[in-house]
Amino acid sequence: MTVQEIYTFLDALSPFELQESWDNSGLLVGDFTQEITTVVLSIDIDEALIDSIPENSLLITHHPIIFGGLKQLKFNQYPAKLIAPMIRKNITNIAMHTNFDQTHLNEYVATKVLGYPIIAKEGFVAYLGIDEPFDLFAQKIKIALGLSTIRAVKCHDHVRSCALVTGSGASLMRNIEADCFLTGDIKYHDAMEAKALGLSMMDIGHYESERYFGEILATHLEKLGLSVIISPSNNPFTYH
Repeated sequence: MTVQEIYTFLDALSPFELQESWDNSGLLVGDFTQEITTVVLSIDIDEALIDSIPENSLLITHHPIIFGGLKQLKFNQYPAKLIAPMIRKNITNIAMHTNFDQTHLNEYVATKVLGYPIIAKEGFVAYLGIDEPFDLFAQKIKIALGLSTIRAVKCHDHVRSCALVTGSGASLMRNIEADCFLTGDIKYHDAMEAKALGLSMMDIGHYESERYFGEILATHLEKLGLSVIISPSNNPFTYH
């Protein structure tokens, strides 16, 4: 299949027009006319991943390797340091970021990973059906996501409503209408604001809440008869 044919399939599955204005999803490296037999799925791109995958592959990532304005290509700096070997190996890259969050990722994490029903959706935000003591709920979330610890802002002893945004969603907290908000990358000042708002929060990790990207997308791409490789995509953080 050509990149264009796969792109058209992906666009029907999770329309690229749904991405946020600041996002950069779509074809980032490569040529729509290239013939593809192998597809690799990963959250991000690193040197080990590029070294490991076959030449002429299509690499579909969650996070765009080119995000802001790109004014020069310095091959000893990110992202050009990764783009250069991709070009040498004729590796094409499509990113599916905020569009995929809205259509697939939040729903999958809520229902398949955490095991709670979605009772409402508003863009990125999925509202879950919850009626549990806060401490019990926190332990269940910790276990489901395989977290060693879970950082939390506790404003409620009992959770009767909960919102979920995978990845980094703390900037949305003022629009959350729930007892508790699950998201990643919660900063100190986010926690202080949440306390003032009376909003409980749990930090579910950026990588930890998005690492399911490959397994979700693979089930759809395999219907095309393509060879699909899911990369484990290493978490850049280690915990000690």
